[in-house]
This record gives sequence, C-alpha cells and structure tokens, in this order.
Amino acid sequence: MKWNQIPLGPLQTNCYLLSNEQECIIFDPGEEGSKLIQLIQQKKLKPIAILLTHAHFDHIGALDEIRDFYNIPAYLHQKEEKWLVDPSLNGSKSFLAGQPMQMRPADFLLTDETELQLGSFVFKLFKTPGHSPGSVSYYLESERMLFSGDVLFKNSVGRTDLPGGNEAQLMKSIHQHLINLPADTIVFSGHGPVTTIEDEIASNPFLR
Repeated sequence: MKWNQIPLGPLQTNCYLLSNEQECIIFDPGEEGSKLIQLIQQKKLKPIAILLTHAHFDHIGALDEIRDFYNIPAYLHQKEEKWLVDPSLNGSKSFLAGQPMQMRPADFLLTDETELQLGSFVFKLFKTPGHSPGSVSYYLESERMLFSGDVLFKNSVGRTDLPGGNEAQLMKSIHQHLINLPADTIVFSGHGPVTTIEDEIASNPFLR
C-alpha cells in the first residue's frame, strides 16, 4: 500500500492518494485539480472513488473536476448532504469573497455504515463530528492508517468555531474513536504533517 500527501490551495489542505498497485482512492481534493490529475497520471494510477472527510470549501474545490475526469463517485456523510451545493454551509460564501463554491451533490451518502469496501480497500468508518456535523474518519485497519480530516492534527485538534462546530463533541469523537487505536497508527490529517496515535497521546496538549 502506497500513499502520497499533496497540499493544495491557499490553505494547503492535504489531499491524499492511497494506492494498492494501480488502484487508487482520493481523499479531499481541495483545489488545483489539474495539478492533482497530472500527478495521478504520472504515477499511472487508476482512481476508483473520492472520499470526503467533510465538506468545508478547502476540502472540495477540485471535487467536480476530478470526478468528471475519472468518472468516479464521491462519498460524503449524509449530515452534510446539502453542503456541497450551498456556499453558506461549506464556508465559501464567508471565506472566499466573490467566489462562492457550489459542487454537485455527493454520489453516495454515508449513514450508519461502519465499514466501506471499495475495490481492494476496506475502511472502518468512524463518525467524528465536532469540527463539522458530518466529519468522518476513515481507518484502513490492515495498514493502520487513519485519514482524520480536520478532527486530529499533529499537536492540535480541529477548530470548532465554524457553523456546526462543537468542542465537547469533537473531544468526545477523538477519545471515543481515535486515541484508542493501535499506537503505531499513522494519522493523515487535513492540514500539516502526518503523525501517529502514539505521538499525539504523548505530546498533544489538547488530549491531556
């Protein structure tokens, strides 16, 4: 299993490519679709799906461009079903003055599933609201890889001052679902460097 971290857009939001041979999953294509497509083509990967950790504007900017180019589906939690089409919900109306962002609805909405199989990839799904109502963390148990979006970062946690954010809920999500994972689990965050559960338990001031 191979992975690539690609910071995209002015907020350097991490998009990830997770590949098994040529088959590839794309996480959070935030912007710069042509740059992302070029990298995928260079690596001769075959994307099969886009997984969104949540639907804030900096995580969805290249969504339609990527899914149209590769004719692949996008997955999002149902609690943010309307966010892709509504600039006031995805934050682009407030943060991108004059550039409201409207994407097509997700192809598949996640509800109460606890597992998602896509090709050779099998993810455990953790509902981890707090940063946003429909935040989902995707855990590839076989490789001990966690794609946490903006829930857990290296030495930090997601902000909760945006619409739908809730600090108590965020901390509950982290403690209930994430920090009990194996210590060597690699955490792929929505911004910044990758980390591990062990490192965050030891040094993240928000988890003490």
